Amino acid sequence: MAIGSGVTSSTVSALNGLPFENIIGGPLNACVLAQKEAALTTIDFINSVGLTTDQNGRTEAIYVHFTFVQNGRKVNISVPLLTIVPIPYIAINTIDINFKASITGSEATSDSISDEESSNTTSKSNKRIGLILNRKKTSMTSTISTKRDSKSTQDSSYSIEATVDVAVHASQDSMPAGMAKILEMLGSAIDLCNPEGELTVSADSAKEGEVITVTYKGSDGVYHPDAIVLSNNVNATITADGVGKYFTYPNADSVSITLDPAKLSSDLSDTEKGLSKTITKVA
Repeated sequence: MAIGSGVTSSTVSALNGLPFENIIGGPLNACVLAQKEAALTTIDFINSVGLTTDQNGRTEAIYVHFTFVQNGRKVNISVPLLTIVPIPYIAINTIDINFKASITGSEATSDSISDEESSNTTSKSNKRIGLILNRKKTSMTSTISTKRDSKSTQDSSYSIEATVDVAVHASQDSMPAGMAKILEMLGSAIDLCNPEGELTVSADSAKEGEVITVTYKGSDGVYHPDAIVLSNNVNATITADGVGKYFTYPNADSVSITLDPAKLSSDLSDTEKGLSKTITKVA
């Protein structure tokens, strides 16, 4: 087996054993959860800062009311709170995941060769001279031994090092289309009103049978048609848009229009509670 083939196999096995689903999926899941938390934060902000629930369980937008001078007169302005405060809407724009794995292989190979050769030789001889028996014995032994040893060893080692760099880029994102539309509608709801309320009639004088329209817009910027009261037992009907009341002028010299204190807020000024109008008959 060639040196390095085992290292390659071990390296591939090590790479296959890396938990890529956790290395890559972990940061992605964390970003998804972070985006979820950001969305919930936006919802909580809108509910806690921009909306309120009345005693009947109806959710209403919170308005900011204040007074300022315009063209020499004081006016009240009512502004939805959500239109003047920044709504947190953080969105993750990009996610960069850089993964680096450094793997060094390890393998040990050892080759050993041993060769030994041995040779033994023994010789004997007897020698006779003339008639005299002269026995001479010669013995010779020879030994030849050859031994060869050879050993080679190659070692290598490897380690695994994994590095993950995660870069998340987030910023204040643009509002969703639905929220942008709601803010646009709330922006158009900004209104100016008289801080003492306004009671208006379509005509200061009228002929019998003429239709007269009456509106009362309180200092809170809201129309209160139910608070309008007419004298001489004149019956009035609330207009289709719910803004005011209308009636047919009767055969009477005049019709007085006042406000019902029971239908007004207790914190209104006496001036507003005492608003009145008188319509006279055209001679």
